[in-house]
Amino acid sequence: MSTKITKSVVVPLDGSPIALKALNYLQLVFGTQHNLTVNLFHVVPGAPPILAEESKKDANTAKQVRELESRSKQMAAKTLSEGKKTLMEKGFKEEQVKTIEFHKEVGIARDICGWSEKKSVDAIVLNTRGRSQIEAFFMGETANKVLEFSRICPVWMIKGDVRSKPVLIAIDNSDNAMRAVDHAAFILSGTDCQVTLFYAKRNLLRFFSREAVEPVSDLESMWKSIAGREIAPYMQKAKGMLITAGIDESQISSQIVDGGRSAAADILEATRKFGCGTIVMGRRGATNVKDYTLGSVSRKVLQDCKDTALWFVP
Repeated sequence: MSTKITKSVVVPLDGSPIALKALNYLQLVFGTQHNLTVNLFHVVPGAPPILAEESKKDANTAKQVRELESRSKQMAAKTLSEGKKTLMEKGFKEEQVKTIEFHKEVGIARDICGWSEKKSVDAIVLNTRGRSQIEAFFMGETANKVLEFSRICPVWMIKGDVRSKPVLIAIDNSDNAMRAVDHAAFILSGTDCQVTLFYAKRNLLRFFSREAVEPVSDLESMWKSIAGREIAPYMQKAKGMLITAGIDESQISSQIVDGGRSAAADILEATRKFGCGTIVMGRRGATNVKDYTLGSVSRKVLQDCKDTALWFVP
């Protein structure tokens, strides 16, 4: 069932060799025989309004603006051609790879999100380093804006060189976490990736000082026991969603652990322990404010992880 469904991702490219590393990740997770369409996307900037106005008044300015735009289009064609060539050299079929030269309409991030949502693609895949060495093209403003503006389409952030196939899905008792599971189930169906469903029971130290918690150890034990009982149905539901999507039960494991002071640290520790190269998270967690939101736990995970892909699911 799963291998017959064609999945579609968008990979924005900026012309840098590092941006092409996102293509390595796609090969790692999906291989070349999977029903996957890769849309290589390049936003072609137009002349700033001031130059556009000046070109109407001065023939020499108009000539230079046309030359600038011509070189920009040539760079776009070269960037997309190199990306397609890279995928085909990896074994992807030509019909699996589409190239989109998009002339800037609103802004790079909004154009990426707008096109992706209009075409109903399954994910936007961004490398966290691009052309600039200091404020990288996708590490700074553009990446933040894509994550902010993409209200429908999941965003995959590739940080470093991902070499490990197993996937960790961060679970909590929220609808947002279940949407993340649903996305992962669809995307990973037909692959041989091992999947770990992970939940870290929140520690009272996240709310109180150690001095306050130590005298009430029984309360801490009761808290963790209740948390374990409450999350169990969600873990079971998540496992069922994966199996229904076509992922073999032998590929799935569930881990409920006692958490520490930091949810992000718990997730990263589990990622290392279980050898996972991908973390899947909902944009908002059970509290709708602090658990697994991009502004807190997710951002901290993105900041501290190495050689990892993070899937942020709205």
